[in-house]
Amino acid sequence: MKGDVYSYGILLMETFTRKKPTDEIFFDDLTMRNWVSQASLDSIVQVVDANLIGQEEEYFMPKKKCASSILHLALDCLTSIPTQRMSMEDVVVRLNKIKIIFLTNTG
Repeated sequence: MKGDVYSYGILLMETFTRKKPTDEIFFDDLTMRNWVSQASLDSIVQVVDANLIGQEEEYFMPKKKCASSILHLALDCLTSIPTQRMSMEDVVVRLNKIKIIFLTNTG
């Protein structure tokens, strides 16, 4: 089941960045995981798919925080040591919290 958590983390990153771990921008020491983890809240829009968040959009900040939270969750799913990865049940709990915060901030 822990392997599924890792795969889910990759799936989240692929969905929100519109990139694949095998894309040509990732080479040598730059992996998709490193690229996402280097993005702070301020620069998260540089890694998130532009079709998901536009700076001129209504609710830009809540969307930005939501995307950042989801990408941090993805990183937690990709913990190097398999026994330290979260369970899928914990992933669902965090996703629900992210959803509640997003819905609260968008009315």
